Amino acid sequence: MQGVQRVLYLLELVSEHQPVGVADLSRASGLPKSTVQRALGALADSGWIQAVGSEHTRWELTSQMLLLGRRATQQVDLRAAALGPMRELRDLTDETVTLQVPDGNNRMVLIERLDSQQPVRTVNLLGASSPMPITSAGIAVLALMPEEELNRVLAEPVPRLTSQTITDPERIRAGIDRAREAGYAVNTGQNRTGVCAVGAAVVDGAGVPIAGVGVSLPESRFTLEQAPWWGSRIRATAEAITAALSD
Repeated sequence: MQGVQRVLYLLELVSEHQPVGVADLSRASGLPKSTVQRALGALADSGWIQAVGSEHTRWELTSQMLLLGRRATQQVDLRAAALGPMRELRDLTDETVTLQVPDGNNRMVLIERLDSQQPVRTVNLLGASSPMPITSAGIAVLALMPEEELNRVLAEPVPRLTSQTITDPERIRAGIDRAREAGYAVNTGQNRTGVCAVGAAVVDGAGVPIAGVGVSLPESRFTLEQAPWWGSRIRATAEAITAALSD
């Protein structure tokens, strides 16, 4: 059993038998006590488990595991709510439609995608992440963030991924202001050369941005004059997802 697998296996055992001691975990796993102790120490240092009891230390999960589970459940609910509106937009435009979520580290992660059926289309890998300020979905989410959180994100330097990437903080803020006013954001080759996208934010019941939905297409099929048309469609899709989440 490899090191990471061993640690995850012991984490599962803690969840099944908590509160549980080293000796019991050693018997249940068939691993030496010294190995179990090192793995538990690593899990405790990372905040996944905590010690309870005074005489004989026993271990239990922390609330960090509950938070992780809640996030996973939220993503399942978000996908379920998003698929219908995303499919309608994909069928209307025959362009690739994506769903992304902020990862807490200033990036947007792609969690769902419906592909265009056209021979020339954009390819977006599930699980891929990009800096928030250089994606249309990310800009749309940033536009609805509280100022303090927005400042934290924009304090990080933006990598120049293409010749079109905007890295100047003032220009990024200007784009965020435009997105806030319009209800959608436009990306013309900032993340990937030759790829354009239009995105809008999905919000929860309190108006907090929790995801971004976008349409992605080759620059050969996009012009800035078309942006309002695309923007109205992607904004309607985001609003439909938000409404589905509250049903």
